[in-house]
Amino acid sequence: MFYIRPGQDRGHANFGWLDTWHSFSFGHYFDPGHMGFGPLRVINDDRIAPGGGFGEHGHRDMEIVTVVLEGKLAHKDSMGNGSAIGPAEVQRMTAGTGIRHSEFNGSETAPVHLLQIWLLPEAEGLTPGYEEKQIALEEGLNLLASRDARDGSLLIHQQADLYRGRLSDRADEIYALKPGHAAYFHVISGNLKVNGVALGETDGLGIEPQQDSLNLTMNAAGDVDFLLFDMNIAEARP
Repeated sequence: MFYIRPGQDRGHANFGWLDTWHSFSFGHYFDPGHMGFGPLRVINDDRIAPGGGFGEHGHRDMEIVTVVLEGKLAHKDSMGNGSAIGPAEVQRMTAGTGIRHSEFNGSETAPVHLLQIWLLPEAEGLTPGYEEKQIALEEGLNLLASRDARDGSLLIHQQADLYRGRLSDRADEIYALKPGHAAYFHVISGNLKVNGVALGETDGLGIEPQQDSLNLTMNAAGDVDFLLFDMNIAEARP
């Protein structure tokens, strides 16, 4: 069963310093039909103007992954971490028992464009943690985050694999979804077809879990950049 989330139907707000789109209910945007997909609770597509940003604020009991698409994002947190991440890096925070952090555009002249992703952790009250890595993006599926941190990916405390896919014109990719797992796609740019479902830029697609493994067939029309989540949907806490 498919759950289709057209990009133009997402929640949207423009505060001047921040132009943001929400795939799922977040902040002032609430839609009971779009509360998340399994443990995946947030995909925020943020553009922050030069000099703008989020002042210090708190989080707890959430796995937060930040993917910068353009520009630089300056980060500081209560664990003593401070850096500026760009398109070559991926960042993970385990909020656990509680962290405070700030995020600002690292440039006074150019905007920063990023995706911030929140997943429910497998347990509450985890020890807070922080990690960032450079992950080279190649043709095909590139593993960004996983429960076992395999292949140099970030560690997330959830039975989920997060990939960033890059396919060129007319390229195909076959992916075997784990038995009992669900899949969620978010198209960053370009056009993608998944098991016959056509997706355009910023569209999302959820695929409900199957008892047996499910082979996903992905086809690019032109160059396409996308995220793929392979998740144990049973791990989603209410």
